[in-house]
Amino acid sequence: MEESGFAVKRGRGGVVSFLAPGQDKYTRLRASTLGAGFDPEDIRAVIAGERPLPELPKNAPPPARQVGLIIDIQKRMAEGKGPAYERWAKVYNLKQMAAALQFLQENNLTDYDALAAKTTAAVDRAHALAGELQTTEAALSKVSGLMGAVVDYAKARPVFDGYKAARYSKKYLAEHEAELATYRAAPGRYE
Repeated sequence: MEESGFAVKRGRGGVVSFLAPGQDKYTRLRASTLGAGFDPEDIRAVIAGERPLPELPKNAPPPARQVGLIIDIQKRMAEGKGPAYERWAKVYNLKQMAAALQFLQENNLTDYDALAAKTTAAVDRAHALAGELQTTEAALSKVSGLMGAVVDYAKARPVFDGYKAARYSKKYLAEHEAELATYRAAPGRYE
C-alpha cells in the first residue's frame, strides 16, 4: 500500500489505518466497518493469491428528493392517528403545497397552457431518450458479440497454427475438434 502512495499507520492492538492521497483522515482497516472479507489476514490472502476478491455489495443510490403528495388527513385520522399527527400533517401538507407553488413560479408555469406545453415537451424528450437508449444498447450488444468473437478467434488461433504445423493431421483434428470449430465459426460472427 505504501508503494501505491498510501500512508500506513499501525496502532495498538495490530490496528492498521490508511491515508489515501488527498484524504484528510485515516481510514481504519477492520471488517466491522468495511464488511466481511476485509480483515488484514483476508487482504494478505488475496494479495498472496490464496483467496479471490470479496464480493462488494451493490447499493443503489438514494432517490432524489422530490415534492411529495399531500397526506389525506381525514383518512389517517380514521385509521386512529392522534391530534399531534393531525397538526404535523397539516404543516407537512402546507410545506408540500408551498414547494410545488415555488417550483411552478420559478419555472414560469403559473399558466395552465405553459404547464401543459412544458409537460408535453418533457414527455417527448423522455420518449426520444428512451429510443436513443435502446439504439445504444443494441449497438453495445453487437460490439460485445464482436468482442467475444475476436477473443474466441484469438484463443483458438494457436490451436489452428498447431493443426497447420501438423500438416492437417486427422489425429490432431480429432484431439482439438471443438477449438478448431470455434476458430472457424468466429469470422462468421463478425458480420
